[in-house]
Amino acid sequence: MAKVSSSPEQPQPLRAVVGLTKSWVERLGSVWVAGQLVELRRRSGAVTHFISLRDPLADVTVTVTASTSVLDAAGPIGDGMEVVAFVRPTVWAARGSLTFECTDLRPSGEGRLLAQIEQRKRMLQAEGLFDPARKRRLPFLPRGVGLITAEGSAAERDVLEVARRRWSGVRFVVRHALMQGQGCVEQIRDALTALDRDPSVDVIIVARGGGSLQDLLPFSDESLVRAVFACHTPVVSAIGHEPDTPIIDLVADLRAATPTDAAKRVVPDVADERDRVNQARDRVRAATLRLLERERQHVASLRSRPVLADPLGPVTVQVTQVGELRDRCERAVRGLLRQEASWVEHAVGRVRALSPRATLLRGYAILSTDGGEPVRAAEAASGDEIVAMLADGTVHAQVTEVHPRKDGDG
Repeated sequence: MAKVSSSPEQPQPLRAVVGLTKSWVERLGSVWVAGQLVELRRRSGAVTHFISLRDPLADVTVTVTASTSVLDAAGPIGDGMEVVAFVRPTVWAARGSLTFECTDLRPSGEGRLLAQIEQRKRMLQAEGLFDPARKRRLPFLPRGVGLITAEGSAAERDVLEVARRRWSGVRFVVRHALMQGQGCVEQIRDALTALDRDPSVDVIIVARGGGSLQDLLPFSDESLVRAVFACHTPVVSAIGHEPDTPIIDLVADLRAATPTDAAKRVVPDVADERDRVNQARDRVRAATLRLLERERQHVASLRSRPVLADPLGPVTVQVTQVGELRDRCERAVRGLLRQEASWVEHAVGRVRALSPRATLLRGYAILSTDGGEPVRAAEAASGDEIVAMLADGTVHAQVTEVHPRKDGDG
């Protein structure tokens, strides 16, 4: 590019300088660059997004723009991943800033491995291999513990020493296998199968110390993950350190942060269990004593009541009340009988006073014909047969004379 002449008296317009810079930068064309993805800023609803790429060997960081389609085609990417990008440098004329337009983005190195592992995780998760509902609880006191680890490794030593320190009677069935490199997956699968078929093994630990992503890559192998999923015996994954998360951690029934942590999770601490038993026994004893004391107080309260101090007292009261009620009933019945007897006497007196027999006893007679009709003087005739009813019997007589009573006669 030819040198642009300028002076304080004849300066070049800023737009011209930016335009010339833009033209010169864009002559470089597109180029593949390698870097570490420091930050990915996706803008919701936007077409263009921003990426910050850093050179891991130098303090150089640039901003790269990428479309939604480019990011989607790159697969699962995240901060810290190594990537390669096909970028074209350009100058943004409005601000005069240098930027890079990315038309292709791909994970590389560990980033590529992480992307592959992430894709495999999603596939296995969709099949339900990581479902928490299928994970089994570990036995409280296993009869035998299966251990898969490298022969003479620190992981083996840590698991055995910690476990036997917690419970000296624990029994281990150890199967050695390669924990990295060629043949690792096959040997671990064979050891898993053998321990899963052993009826004396109640739980299996797969243990390995920390390592690089490449060292731990076998523990994200699909065939190994499926072998762990197919085990009928609970499996504990103790691979690497806390930050390491191979796929076997997700499918195992329990993930331990380290081999030492696995030993603590699988084997109970006899001293701790004894302390818990003693504490539980003390709580039961205290609860029992509280219950007995509460019942003793309840019994004492019952005994202090008058009904228990003098059990016959209420009976005596009831007997007295029954006697009083009986006397009242007798008096009421006698009064009622006297009242009814007096009423009967009065009724008898009235009946007797109105009875024809009382009249007959005074010397009167009741005359009637043989048919029982009363005899009237006006209707009687000489020679009629009549019946006279007296107080002590009847008399049959014949009428000889009839003297009807005239009006005015007394």
